[in-house]
Amino acid sequence: MVETFFTSFKTTSFAVFEILILGLCGFIILKRNFITVNGLDIISKLVVEVTLPLFVFTQLLLRFKFSLYPNWYIFPTLSLLINFCGFIIGFILLKISGAKIPQKREFLALSTFQNSGYLVFPLVVALLPKDRADELLIYVFLFLLGFNLLIWSLGVFLLSNHKRKGFELGSLFSPAVVAILLGLLVTALGLDRLIPDMVIRPLKLIGECTIPLAMLVVGGSLALIDFSKAAMKIGTLVNIVLAKLVLLPFLALFILYKFKLTSLVGLLIMLEAAVPSATTLSLISRHYKVEGADFINQGIFWTHLLSIFTIPLFLSLFFVISGI
Repeated sequence: MVETFFTSFKTTSFAVFEILILGLCGFIILKRNFITVNGLDIISKLVVEVTLPLFVFTQLLLRFKFSLYPNWYIFPTLSLLINFCGFIIGFILLKISGAKIPQKREFLALSTFQNSGYLVFPLVVALLPKDRADELLIYVFLFLLGFNLLIWSLGVFLLSNHKRKGFELGSLFSPAVVAILLGLLVTALGLDRLIPDMVIRPLKLIGECTIPLAMLVVGGSLALIDFSKAAMKIGTLVNIVLAKLVLLPFLALFILYKFKLTSLVGLLIMLEAAVPSATTLSLISRHYKVEGADFINQGIFWTHLLSIFTIPLFLSLFFVISGI
């Protein structure tokens, strides 16, 4: 048991470290002014509007069939359940901490939403052999359908000034969501068989740029945090880390162990419960001119930094109980 744990811990630590190197490259590139903030925005826009949708679309066309995944709707539902658990945990901690956390909406957003795509994609690729990774990536894409719908509605509501519009309806249909819906529609109608390989291959190559580019954006975004502006209090930081990196993954691990969910679906749940706060919250904060944007960015930074230790721990425990 102990040997299995340390073997799993070593594997997951190396996977997280590979991702850290990509993020660190983005951090250094921005800090050394190799690219400007505008340049980072352009790369971010390229990922959000081009490479990620193509990555999702081509993987669905190549890997997904309704006959192979008759229960596909389970994955968006899992997304809603995990986010709901994160919200409840954050709400309970707010009740316990009381006035110690003045940025209540921002705190709830950080505890509710996780880095469910940018960080999970490379973890899946690093942890599993290609055939199993491809299958789990399909689960992640379907999971993101529920996640994107929720973060662009509830997430916007929590962070935006409620005196403005609660959220923009059009924002629900982000390029990634459109790509997922289009991929499902094309597959359902059998049109995927009509698209020649000479079209799919170049689109797939562009889509495969998503993971390295996305991690560069994450690293660069973290480099923009201004810690001189109202540094987060240690008590607040402890609560965020407790909610996002300890209690939620512990709850997921307990449920998976209790109900013997040790398949790839179980690994998906463990991954999504263990990763840090969503970097998308920073984009929402910038778009809606949120007063607590610095609080959001610092929460994202610290949860990402400390997840270097917590992700390998919880994934190792999962691998021990699952035998994957």
